[in-house]
Amino acid sequence: MSLVLDNVGLARGGQDLLSGISLTLPKGSLNVLLGATLAGKTSLMRLMAGLDAPTTGRVLVGGRDVTGLPVQKRDVAMVYQQFINYPSLSVYENIASPLRVARLGADEIAARVRAAAGLLRLEPYLQRKPLELSGGQQQRTAIARALVKRAELVLLDEPLANLDYKLREELREELPRIFAESGAIFVYATTEPSEALLLGGATATLFQGKVTQFGPTAQVYRQPHDLVTAQVFSDPPLNVLSGRKQGGEVTLATGASVPAAGAFAAVPDGRYSIGFRAHHLALDPLPAPAIALSATVSVSEITGSESYVHLDLGAHRLVALVPGVRRLEPGSAVTAWLDPRRIFLFDESGALAASAVAKAA
Repeated sequence: MSLVLDNVGLARGGQDLLSGISLTLPKGSLNVLLGATLAGKTSLMRLMAGLDAPTTGRVLVGGRDVTGLPVQKRDVAMVYQQFINYPSLSVYENIASPLRVARLGADEIAARVRAAAGLLRLEPYLQRKPLELSGGQQQRTAIARALVKRAELVLLDEPLANLDYKLREELREELPRIFAESGAIFVYATTEPSEALLLGGATATLFQGKVTQFGPTAQVYRQPHDLVTAQVFSDPPLNVLSGRKQGGEVTLATGASVPAAGAFAAVPDGRYSIGFRAHHLALDPLPAPAIALSATVSVSEITGSESYVHLDLGAHRLVALVPGVRRLEPGSAVTAWLDPRRIFLFDESGALAASAVAKAA
């Protein structure tokens, strides 16, 4: 079974919430919807589930047109960021509840609950009530209840957003294994690029109700087709400077002129947006042909093994993610270093100007 969205769109009150989205999700695949809040992730999931009908386009499941078919008549399970469990029921009964609604036999229910509980490592807690569990265990229960249905399509709408850091990390590590063992089509919505990278699979980047790119997660991250996709798939935000190439020289918006080395050498003369991620901006000298950028420290944030250093270059604000503890005073002058072989160049339309830059990204 595959899920196909054929040029679907959704409008409400004269406003386009989604437009021109075409995706094919094969059986057994893990698919991430990555985008900021209000990018359209939940709206798209609702179309996939049958909770809403598209204004334009078609939804096909296994080659059958199910556009407009309600969720009750589809083989789908959903998990939300809130733990939706029945507080008066045990963990066992919470997981078993959709099977009891389907009137399965007692032996079949027991077998499925045990299997789902084993997958989510919930066996020791089956007789507890949800309020006796940690947040992570409650969310595991909600996921187990979705998996026990053995639905062909499982939708997870930011399921870890309300958990603390440790619990998120624990579940993030386990989810790819759980997904691989299930065999269903999984669609996982998140606002966090790091979560998409950890989960793997394929990622669709969303911006203002449109899918800007869809493909293997690592490929979309390393080879964004355009500036918007690179910005969606960057946290901290993508650093962007404008520049103009003329002959063998590039003049940056900061006023600095540098040789047209690295990615600059592969493109014709013209204006470009120069994008680079925070971990590609260094505060220690780099060998030639590195670009030296004179900057002023705005603030530094120490996270433990790394530090975020926010830099002002005139009217431009950049952020560097550097190893170790860097205690830099606000207002202090520093030189930041950028390797021109580790940048994205986007033309004036926002499209990636040189595919060669992706090799070093």
